[in-house]
Amino acid sequence: MKRVRPLWSAAAGAGFLSPAAQACVTCFGRSDSPLAEGMNMGILFLLGVVLAVLAALACFFVYLGRRSAAAADAPAPANASDSPTCKT
Repeated sequence: MKRVRPLWSAAAGAGFLSPAAQACVTCFGRSDSPLAEGMNMGILFLLGVVLAVLAALACFFVYLGRRSAAAADAPAPANASDSPTCKT
């Protein structure tokens, strides 16, 4: 088993040294081709989606913080019958 490990490491290293394995066909080609421009637009779109989700999450937590602060500042009801959650 110990003899096989260096052999696999050498084979993997030789595979990564070849120029064809260093980049995909899209990245290895011309950077001004329509395929590369489309890939760049896809990357920017996905980045925009991630930023939109993070912004929505941040806005939700700001909303929760403001709502809890408003609830903490509100006066407590005088008795249980005045509570909006306890209707009998």
